Amino acid sequence: MVRDLGDAFPGIDAIPGVSGGEPCIVRTRIPVWLLVQARKLGSSEADLLQAYPTLRAEDLANAWAYYRAFKNEIDHQIRENEEA
Repeated sequence: MVRDLGDAFPGIDAIPGVSGGEPCIVRTRIPVWLLVQARKLGSSEADLLQAYPTLRAEDLANAWAYYRAFKNEIDHQIRENEEA
């Protein structure tokens, strides 16, 4: 699903042909679902910032906000990627 995110989520892009069109952190190809799943599995924000040096704290805040707004979509992407 490709979505025009407009100004609602300025730190998140969903671009056709990039990471399967999944919502990602701008400037990166890190999908929101990956960060959400890592958090669910116990990674702290500090862990994520260390593991992904291109991320900023603001990027994580944007990812969590996106997840709150589109929880079902992100949970679906997590399930799809676990099955792959």
